[in-house]
Amino acid sequence: MDSKEYVEMLESHGVKVTANRIVVARELDRSSQPMTMAELERKILTIDKSGIFRVLTLFKAHHLVHVIEDGGGAGARYELCRSRHGDFDDDEHPHFHCEACGRTFCLEDTSVPCVDLPEGFQSATVSLLVRGLCPDCAKR
Repeated sequence: MDSKEYVEMLESHGVKVTANRIVVARELDRSSQPMTMAELERKILTIDKSGIFRVLTLFKAHHLVHVIEDGGGAGARYELCRSRHGDFDDDEHPHFHCEACGRTFCLEDTSVPCVDLPEGFQSATVSLLVRGLCPDCAKR
């Protein structure tokens, strides 16, 4: 994406455009895998930890990031959401966590199964994490 597309994405989700928000969105967009706070801190040297965290918190509230708890010990991982809606996430997909190398992968071409909830329950987000070995680790 270019700068104009980041601006449009933020605006379409009702988020005020700032330089820091564009920097965080750009870094998440460039990554091939969901990133931890520590990884973002190492990549973004112009924003302190609390600034990055505030942007991620805002993005989560406006459906601009997926938050993945993979249990890998590095904390939550974040990835840019491709949803074009600020009110709900139409970009939900499963993730795969490799138990050997610790990487977490997006399974964007795999749908999240529908879960029938009991009466009275209201779903906000769905998270599906599959654990096992990635193709590289399975070959070893």
